[in-house]
This record gives sequence, C-alpha cells and structure tokens, in this order.
Amino acid sequence: MSNEIADPTEWHSLVKEEAIDPHRPIVDPHHHLWRRIGFGPYLLEDLWLDTDTGHNVVNTVFMECAAEYLEDGPKERRSLGEVDFVVEQAEASKAGGQGQPEIAALVSHADLRLGDALGDVLAAHVERSRGLFRGVRHAGAADDEPALMIPGRSPAGLYEDPEFRLGVALLGRLGHSYDTWHYHHQNPGFAKLARAVPDTQLVLDHFGTPLGVGRYADKREEIFQQWKKDVAEIAECPNVVAKLGGLAMPDNGFGWMGRELPPTSDEFVATQSRYYLHMIECFTPERCMFESNFPVDKLSISYPVLWNGLKKIVQDFSEDEKNALFHGTATRVYRL
Repeated sequence: MSNEIADPTEWHSLVKEEAIDPHRPIVDPHHHLWRRIGFGPYLLEDLWLDTDTGHNVVNTVFMECAAEYLEDGPKERRSLGEVDFVVEQAEASKAGGQGQPEIAALVSHADLRLGDALGDVLAAHVERSRGLFRGVRHAGAADDEPALMIPGRSPAGLYEDPEFRLGVALLGRLGHSYDTWHYHHQNPGFAKLARAVPDTQLVLDHFGTPLGVGRYADKREEIFQQWKKDVAEIAECPNVVAKLGGLAMPDNGFGWMGRELPPTSDEFVATQSRYYLHMIECFTPERCMFESNFPVDKLSISYPVLWNGLKKIVQDFSEDEKNALFHGTATRVYRL
C-alpha cells in the first residue's frame, strides 16, 4: 500500500456492540502481524486490543504477509525473517497473556517452485518456527486491475505451473498444509490444482475473493452467480477446506471503509450472509472455519462487530456445527 492509512480504531468506536454468546470458544485462524509504514504497525499488543473486546478467542494462527523478511542472504530464505519475528511474538503471547489468546501456530511463505531446493527450505521453516510451523501460503492472487488496494503478487497461471504443483504435493507428503488467496476468476484454476494434488490439505482463504472495485464494481450479481458455481466445484475436492472471512477487504467493494459510520453486525449479516451460507452449504461446517483476516478487514469493520455478525449468521445452527465453524475445523486443520 503506497498511501498512509489512518488507524480505524477511533472510527470503530462510533458503533459499539456487546458480544453475543461471549463464552463460545473461538480460534481465529487467520491474522497478520507487521511493523509496516503506511498501513501502520500491528503487533501482539494491537492484536490483543482487538481480541479483548468481549469474545472468547482462545488461540490464533498467524498467516504470512511478507513481514520482517531478511534483507540479505539467498532470496529463497529471506522469508525466514518473518518466521523469527512471529516466533518472538508468539512466545510473548504465551508468557504474558493473562487470559489473552496465544498465537498457537503459523503459516509462512516459501516459493513452492524451488524444485530440489524446496525440501531444505521447508526444513529451515520447521526448525526456526520452534514447533509453530503448519504450512505454507504461496498465494495465487493475480490481477492487473489498478483500483485494487491489495494487488496480488503472483504471476498469472501459477496454479498450472508443473514445478509449483510438485511443491504443493511435497507439502502434503511432509504433512504440511497449503493455504492460498486468489481472486474470483481464479477459482476454476484452483479447482484444477486441488484435483492434481489430492494428498495435500488445501485451505482456500477469503471465499476466493469476489472483487467489487474497478472494472468489477458494477458486476456484483454476475460475479456472485458464477462464484456460487465455482466454489461448489471446489467443494467437490475433499482435500480442500474453506476459511470464511476476508470479505470486508476494501477490494470486495462493499464500501464500508471511509464511511461516516462503520457497519453494524446487522448490516454485515444483511450484506454478506449469502456468501457464508453458500460456502457452508457446499463444504459443510466440518470443512469451514471462520476467520478475522485482521488487520486488513479492520479497515472496514471492528473485531467485536465482525464476530457478532458471524454468530448471527449461524444462530440457528446446531451446537456441533457452531463448534466446528468457530474452533473445531481450525483446531483440526492447523493441529492446535
């Protein structure tokens, strides 16, 4: 992000809600940490300010975000700096939580196209993580739309790359998972990838990101109808689980960022529940997990309002289904 983005915390204070079902255990399986200029720092204490807002968040999982990379050494090993950074934050979370959630696992980044060198790189991630490493996110997001605030950094056609597919398959043989993030028009390509690597646990982040800005801004219903078909096809692949969240990124185009008032949980439900319910219908609760995607989604919605909205969306579900969505699936997939 090239422009300075104001901290939305004060803006969030304009809409306050008491936590619904406050004792329900939550594993937040997708958040970032960084010291970035422009976006603003988001470190352990910032995460805890968000989690300490009424909901019972018991554990979290860090997701790679190109933070704190090493500045020298072999390029394929520079992401180990992010691992070191997160381990430091995680150990602090265990030492001084006082009821706050622990960072219980991490998903780091490695270039899965490294061929024979990949095994050694993954071994270094395992060693440096001190037991926290669970898998890799080498995201496939690629689009040249200039209106995107968070453009993907992958080459087009990554999922079809034979070397990349070998890397994803290696993750499975080693017992690691593969997370990805991409845009809605890449969902068919991801389905092909999933069928090509049936022995690797794949995690689809952020609904496959239905875009709603730039050239996509006036095509929401058209995109939604095709998106429904595409994610249903992905759900036919038993090695894929779905991470449900990240729909409040500015690039989804719901227009909440920068409004006079932030959304309430009722507005969140009215606007986005159809996406959540379709994914849960396709994948079942046992293959879905709710996520915050903070601090990216923090640009549009507050942490307590987000989790209230998620609880409202599934208020009529069974206890077993709720347990899977809020903590069970994440606990199983990330081996917490």
